[in-house]
Amino acid sequence: MGIRLELTEERNAAVRIYLALTAVMVLWGFNVSIIKLLVEYLPPVTITAFRIMTAGVVVFIILGFMGLIRRPTLRESGFIVAGSLLSVVAHHYFIALGLERTTAANGGLILGLGPLLTAFLAMAILRQTPSVLRSIGFLLGAAGVSITVLTGSEGLAGMGLGDLYVFLSILSQALSFIVISKAARTLDPRLLTGYMLIIGSSILLLIGLRLEPGRITEFGDAPWFIWFAFIVSAIFATAVGHMTYNHMIGKVGVTETAIFLNLNTFFSLVGAAVILGEDLLPAHFAGFIFIVTGVLLGSGAAEELLRRRRRAGVKH
Repeated sequence: MGIRLELTEERNAAVRIYLALTAVMVLWGFNVSIIKLLVEYLPPVTITAFRIMTAGVVVFIILGFMGLIRRPTLRESGFIVAGSLLSVVAHHYFIALGLERTTAANGGLILGLGPLLTAFLAMAILRQTPSVLRSIGFLLGAAGVSITVLTGSEGLAGMGLGDLYVFLSILSQALSFIVISKAARTLDPRLLTGYMLIIGSSILLLIGLRLEPGRITEFGDAPWFIWFAFIVSAIFATAVGHMTYNHMIGKVGVTETAIFLNLNTFFSLVGAAVILGEDLLPAHFAGFIFIVTGVLLGSGAAEELLRRRRRAGVKH
């Protein structure tokens, strides 16, 4: 009886984690199109800095009510700085510039490489040799992105600087996940998120004021729906989304949470069609299938599923 109760509690906890991660993927998927909308009306780096700074303030307000705010140690401060540079400055800088130059559909599909890059970097840093299935997954993921970028609406000409920027964005984020997983051993990932958002947005603001001088005056000319999009992106997608996702990294690990970024890819395609009215081409769906298959194999999800089935068969 006790074992059954324990298994039920574990199952319920897993369901809550899966639902939370799925909700974050919905927010992040639609946020790709929202960011695309914002950078079309306002200077990309400056509006990104204000959006993330707003998110950081919201995170600290939430943490204040939760009683989780404390000063980090010197070692934790190193992780915070590294995470700020990777997860906030590099990731958001490149995604803002990238989505200014490419479509939200292309951007969302390239962002879908997140789990694959995270697994690859984790193995490279830990010096692990990839299995045959993972190697196949890496190749399929690369093929998916190639199909998406090279056979878009403009054919070979569709491959541009914007797609490269989006790739650098997800590469930076994949590196940051490893930093977050190490920092989470002593520092609550939600508090880590708050510090990273504030520090990173401050650096981005300085970059924006340098690269986009005088363009802050454009803020007053933006229509009301742009500011509504700004609030949704800052509070829900960036503040709540990143705080929740980083918290789950501390709970279940980097690779396990990265698997859910597949859903981010799907919802980014839906958002591109619904919010921006972009055309979804056959190449987008072909790329999506290759990327998802590549992630399932390359991240180790397929291997883990096989192991669980074998264990279940032995117990049975």
